[in-house]
Amino acid sequence: MDNSEFFVGLDIGTNSIKVVVAESSDDRLSIVGVGSERSQGVSRGVIVDIDKAAGAIKRAVKRAETQANISIRDVVVGISANMLQIEKCQGMIAVGSSSKEITENDVRQVMLAAMVQNLPSEREVVSLIPKQFSVDGFNNIRDPRGMIGVRLEMNGIIYTAPKTIVHNTKKAIQKAGLNIIHKVISPMALSQVVLNDGESDFGAVIIDMGAGQTTASVVHDHNLKLSTVDFEGGDYVTHDISVVLNTTVENANQLKLYYGNASSAKSSKEENINVEVVGKSEPVMISEEYLSEIIEARLEQIFTRLQAPLEDAGALSLPGGIVLTGGVAATPNIEDLAKRIFDVKVRSYVPTQMGMRYPSYSLGLGLVTYASRLNDIGVIADNVVNGAVVNHNQQVPKTPVDPTPQPQQPQQQPKESEEQTSEEPKPKKTSKLKDFWSKFFD
Repeated sequence: MDNSEFFVGLDIGTNSIKVVVAESSDDRLSIVGVGSERSQGVSRGVIVDIDKAAGAIKRAVKRAETQANISIRDVVVGISANMLQIEKCQGMIAVGSSSKEITENDVRQVMLAAMVQNLPSEREVVSLIPKQFSVDGFNNIRDPRGMIGVRLEMNGIIYTAPKTIVHNTKKAIQKAGLNIIHKVISPMALSQVVLNDGESDFGAVIIDMGAGQTTASVVHDHNLKLSTVDFEGGDYVTHDISVVLNTTVENANQLKLYYGNASSAKSSKEENINVEVVGKSEPVMISEEYLSEIIEARLEQIFTRLQAPLEDAGALSLPGGIVLTGGVAATPNIEDLAKRIFDVKVRSYVPTQMGMRYPSYSLGLGLVTYASRLNDIGVIADNVVNGAVVNHNQQVPKTPVDPTPQPQQPQQQPKESEEQTSEEPKPKKTSKLKDFWSKFFD
């Protein structure tokens, strides 16, 4: 078996850590194993206890190894969009004093030149996306290797994140005995699976609803253009239920999962639910409608806060509309609530693969899809940024086992995104799309 055909996605969420193992063969990607484990040492999408996080990662990987019947060493990891910054970059090198053939090393050197920027000491480049190369003034070249020339230039996009987030992630993964081959900004990975080709091209908004935070990301021309984070998610819904009904967090979470609804108007007034209340020996009866009112209020608040930056950027005028994913997106009638708030077309995305039919697995699937689709230039760019050595050295164990992993709800956290549009006089609603393109997509 060719081990280089395996890709392993690692999604480190606030509530759960998920591992997805995929085999790429004949341009087809098949999911061969899934592992899920309760998160530890993770808060609001950021690792805050490296040792605990490493232990949880090990356990999730072990579950995936058992089901996929391979030994996992290399992973593709998602990096949260918290405080993400997106910038254009440009680099130029002299290939030689006279025309010579451009090699892979020349491509690496021009990428390094493009990354030379005055980055603050607390930030780190996570991803570099080459858009085009130029050889002696000839533009729109996708792969310059093998061509001859004197001057090589590259235009691209770099994505930077706080160094603390990246360092803690790398450290925890290393402590778990794993090697990172690709680091991917989470919305970039999600766009590989939740959007179709037309939506990625003409533009759409992805809202990833986790347990600790909710991230709204704008994708256009197959690239991530804007990301904004609201540091509230499914855990805040659970907390509201617990406080309002005076029940434990565990009970509140069960109520949310089994009876939750994002629309009080579509909930039953007659159907009652037994709720164990702290300090009372007998359960209290509440209606499904009352529970839905609690859930709806928090979700409406999250959507409303995300609406402002998206509207200011003109992103709500993009033809792809909004796609919801993440664990909270499984809440019944959440699409109707989003349509009412954003006033655009809304749909939800749920993976269709066996054992992954839950929206919290979208990122794990996106990570392996992203890695499998990387062309040679993309791989070189990732290796330049990450210093990764691609060693797909998974081994097939002797004894296969096939347990069925149980999906767990992911978590999200609250905070602010850094990639915001500059303040400008607000144009007419009909000109927002044009304004959005001019600011982000030139």
